[in-house]
Parts: sequence; C-alpha cells; structure tokens
Amino acid sequence: MLARTRSPFTFTSRCLPGCSYLTDVVWWSGTLAMIIGQIGNFLAYNVAPAVIVTPLGALGVLFGAVLASRVLGEQLNILGKLGCVLCCCGSVVLVMHAPKAAAVTSRLELEAGLSDPVFVAYGLLLVLLLLVLIAWIAPAHGSSNVMVYVAICSLLGSFTVPSSKGLGLVAPGVLGAEPGALPLFLGLLATLAVSVLLQFFFINKALERFSSNVFEAIYYVAFTSSATVASGLLFKEWTALTAAGAAAMLCGLTTVCVGVVLLRISQEASVTWRTTKKTE
Repeated sequence: MLARTRSPFTFTSRCLPGCSYLTDVVWWSGTLAMIIGQIGNFLAYNVAPAVIVTPLGALGVLFGAVLASRVLGEQLNILGKLGCVLCCCGSVVLVMHAPKAAAVTSRLELEAGLSDPVFVAYGLLLVLLLLVLIAWIAPAHGSSNVMVYVAICSLLGSFTVPSSKGLGLVAPGVLGAEPGALPLFLGLLATLAVSVLLQFFFINKALERFSSNVFEAIYYVAFTSSATVASGLLFKEWTALTAAGAAAMLCGLTTVCVGVVLLRISQEASVTWRTTKKTE
C-alpha cells in the first residue's frame, strides 16, 4: 500500500523513473510504521512457533483493505468485506489448531536442521525459482500479472521467517561467546537483510501496478503457506500435530483461500446491499 500512496507532502527533488515514492513524506511514514511492525514480528517469532505467528498477518489484510478504501479511494464492496472476514476467520482456525511448540529450541538443534538434506534441497530449489522469477519472468510479465511479484515475495518469506526465528535461538550463544555461534548469527543476519530488502523492493513495485487489496490478500496466503512450510521443515513444528488438527488447519486454509477469491472478484464485480428490479 505504501508505493501507491500519493501525498501533497512531496519533495521536489528529481529521482529515477518508478522511484517517485522515495520523495513522499507519507511513504516514509508508512515505511517507519512497517519497520516497527517487523520488529514486533521478530520478537513474536522468538516466543511462539512461526506457524502461529505468521497466519496472524490476516489482520493486516483486513486493515490494509479498509485503509485502502479510505485513504486511496479503492472500492471495497460486499464481496471484498466478506473476503476479509473469511481471511480472518480462517486464520483464527489455523492458530487454534497449529502446533503449540517447536522441536528445535537450541543452536545445536538449529544447526542440525540447517544441514538436513531435505531442508537443503528445499532451500536450493527456492533459490533457483527466485533466480528464474527475478531475472527472466519479472521483467517480461511482472507489470501484467500480479502473481509474479506475489511468488517472488512469498518465496523470500521462506528465508525471512526462519532466519528471524533462528537469530533468536543463536543470539544467547553469541552473547555467551560460544564457539561457532557468531558465524551462524552473521549468516542468518545476512540472509534476513537480503530477503527483507528484496521483499521491500518487489512489494513496492507490485503496489505501483496493482490494487493493494488484491495484492495484499493473495500475498498473505502465499507468504503464510511458504513461511509455514519452511519453518515446519527447519524447526519441526508439525511433529505434534494430530490428524484432527491437520484437518482443522486444512479447513482454515481453505477458508482463507475462499476469502482471497472473493477479494479478487470484488475488484471486478459491482455488488451492493441494494438490489434493483430489472425493468422490462
């Protein structure tokens, strides 16, 4: 939503094409608010499993849609409002039935998870997909297909969330001068910094071209799914999940997806509480 904001409080300095938002005071205010929010996310990842924290981003979908309709003048009809409600309800179900604790609680366990062949293969696959998306697909189709930027930002979330939680596990070892803790800490910090900066860049590019309601809703589902899979592979947060819990989480995810579809439809359909009879 930041890149789409246009404010009268804009500096007159020249900038490169596509970077006009860099001179907007409102944009910088929103950026500061987002940084504060990310700090809160970082703290939350270190006190609760990522599969619980990440779905709570549905609240951002709700607030983003409401603010977009108020601040940016975007239309949010009945279908859009219902979609926001379903996104939030589905997220609540996910939180209620998500694993309550992680199996990885120390630096040594984290190192074992990072060297696991399944996680290594998954990470290499993500890097390959990101290179293809950024180098070839985004320049050709990014301006016409919202899913390109959604895919890039969501796949980057597979690095952002685990590295955020990993930093919290490694930090005590760094403070205690444990051998091997500092290199791992710096590696996780570099991964977090690169992934966040790339996400920030592509999110702004997406919001310059597409409706914030549509992008934020789709991005929420894709980011949540990607981050949950990566965190589950690394931190083994699914080991205590029962069959009933898995079924409930599947229902919650389905509810969220239906909400996203309604949000997309609401951008094209003109639906209100009032109906008019068709005149013959």
